[in-house]
Amino acid sequence: MSAALAQEAEPLIRLRNVSKTYRSGGRAFTAVSNVTMDVRDGDMVALVGPSGCGKTTVLKILAGLHEADGGTVQIGSQASAFTPGRDVGMVFQQALLLKWRTILHNVMLPADILGLPRKAAEARARDLLAMVGLKGFEDKYPYELSGGMQQRAAIARALLHDPKLILMDEPFGALDALTRERMNLEMRRIWRESGKTILFVTHSIQEAVFLGERCAVLTAGPARMAEYFDIDLPADRGLDIKTSDEFGRYVRRIYGLLGFA
Repeated sequence: MSAALAQEAEPLIRLRNVSKTYRSGGRAFTAVSNVTMDVRDGDMVALVGPSGCGKTTVLKILAGLHEADGGTVQIGSQASAFTPGRDVGMVFQQALLLKWRTILHNVMLPADILGLPRKAAEARARDLLAMVGLKGFEDKYPYELSGGMQQRAAIARALLHDPKLILMDEPFGALDALTRERMNLEMRRIWRESGKTILFVTHSIQEAVFLGERCAVLTAGPARMAEYFDIDLPADRGLDIKTSDEFGRYVRRIYGLLGFA
């Protein structure tokens, strides 16, 4: 392989035996241990596991909010420098929109924080709102939108400053079941259209299989990575794929890794 091809193949994220222990009141709690994974540029990776297994801790380490206690964390490459504050977008379980700002101005919040040119940021915000299905809602306020629509706005906001990496921490966990299914379909479409690298945390096994091109399974404490594998399903997925044998095999595989089968 040529040097150019080797550089091109270098992953955007490389974690090797990463661990994190929290200490409080003289007691220690291991949040994650021995997390090893590569994430390719433009990948959609699902992190699945029970509540409290360290999924959010992994995201915080990648966002630069926490430092790992052990192992190595490499984000970016020689060909692509990486600045956590500039190159990461985050979406949380709650949309966290500012109630006094319109949807357009909520999406433009990263531009205000980072000092981006306002005219260009507004044009991009309008394009992103159209991409997430909110064209015509630019001048609405958060209380005028449903929970699913608010999360669409939060996704647009995370994309506004054109980050290299999007970290999503159970963004659909507070939605009702039907809205969550629709958002899963939208998330696949948004990922394909944006071309972004996305790490998506969930405790739903079916959601992890449906969304992910790759899946990292984290076990309950002491948290560790049980397996990291490709999900070989069609890129253009409809909800009917959940009834297929292939989908079912991945679901059963994760159940087995988590000790349910």
